[in-house]
Amino acid sequence: MFLPVFDKAEPEILPEVDENEEVYSALHLGDMGLSNDAFRFALRGFERMKKEGKLLNQTVLTIIDFSQSSTKKRMYVIDLYKKVLLFNTYVAHGKNTGDEFAQRFSNIPGTFQSSLGFYLTENMSIGSKVGLSLLLKGLEQGINDKAREREIIIHGADYATEDFIKKTGRLGRSYGCPSLPPDVIKPVAETIKDGSLLFIYSPDKNYLSKSTVLN
Repeated sequence: MFLPVFDKAEPEILPEVDENEEVYSALHLGDMGLSNDAFRFALRGFERMKKEGKLLNQTVLTIIDFSQSSTKKRMYVIDLYKKVLLFNTYVAHGKNTGDEFAQRFSNIPGTFQSSLGFYLTENMSIGSKVGLSLLLKGLEQGINDKAREREIIIHGADYATEDFIKKTGRLGRSYGCPSLPPDVIKPVAETIKDGSLLFIYSPDKNYLSKSTVLN
């Protein structure tokens, strides 16, 4: 599902976590495949980052749920204030993270694996290899804080499309970046850029026990 971008004017008063939890059922996110654990952990991190003053955009929350198959639309961009799902789209994982499912994660350069955890979105950029992209800052030491060194960005890729799934039975894979279908990279990047929170989730025991945001 590809939904239009809505006005992102920042409200004076933001909803508290208890009210945000209602968004999960109100938007039928569970029916769309989003893990309840992924949503609750994302909210916990969102509230903490908001209190610490790290979020310039305190309205939009993006969740990538790597507990799902890559054949599913497992990226969710949610406006928590308006209680609106802005985007639900495909997203690829790293080539050494797994085939259809994301199973192995790393913060080490050269591993070509995805990194879990919380990220702060930065500015958009144009590169010679991937075109338009969105820069990311990893917020968790030892887990994703080498995102910039590893050039982990959100960008468009032909292997992150439904056509690719029809040909191969799964999405293609990146060098570790959360890659999106080319037709949605621009509207998604414009919506979540400049200081919103991104959470990449997997029920990975190592991450959940060591997360510097969740613990």
